[in-house]
Amino acid sequence: MVIRDFGFQFEEYSSAAQLSGQDKLLLQKASEATKSAYAPYSQFLVGAAALLANNEIVTGSNQENASFPAGICAERALLASAAQLFPNVAVKVMAVTYHHLKGSSDTPVTPCGLCRQVMTEYELRMDMPMRLILSGTTGPVFVIPSIAMLLPLAFQLGVTE
Repeated sequence: MVIRDFGFQFEEYSSAAQLSGQDKLLLQKASEATKSAYAPYSQFLVGAAALLANNEIVTGSNQENASFPAGICAERALLASAAQLFPNVAVKVMAVTYHHLKGSSDTPVTPCGLCRQVMTEYELRMDMPMRLILSGTTGPVFVIPSIAMLLPLAFQLGVTE
């Protein structure tokens, strides 16, 4: 038997004010994207913005549905748009933030399990790490070098080329 350990390091900033200009802009675009979210059930408005390898910025927001599995998260909405608008162009950086109308929005949001899987496959397919900037409306900001760090042992069929 072998015991293995998985851990990772990430950056934590006390606020978005400490980020670089480009990262602040991306987080601002993600915040603006929360305004197009449709979340009448959870009141949890999520926005995402991505800087692509061609320097274009694409945004997405969550879109809920009364049949809960039919909704789509901001991260997957963004990746679907990016893939359609700019096929085969990698996402260099994705920023995700939220505004919770029923509660606090001062801790960083993290992608759900389904989004982590989709984002991991996108990263593998593009053969380029996808850096993540995760925040709330206020408070600390997490910067993670690669989505793969959030989903160790991700499911793969080997069909990513």
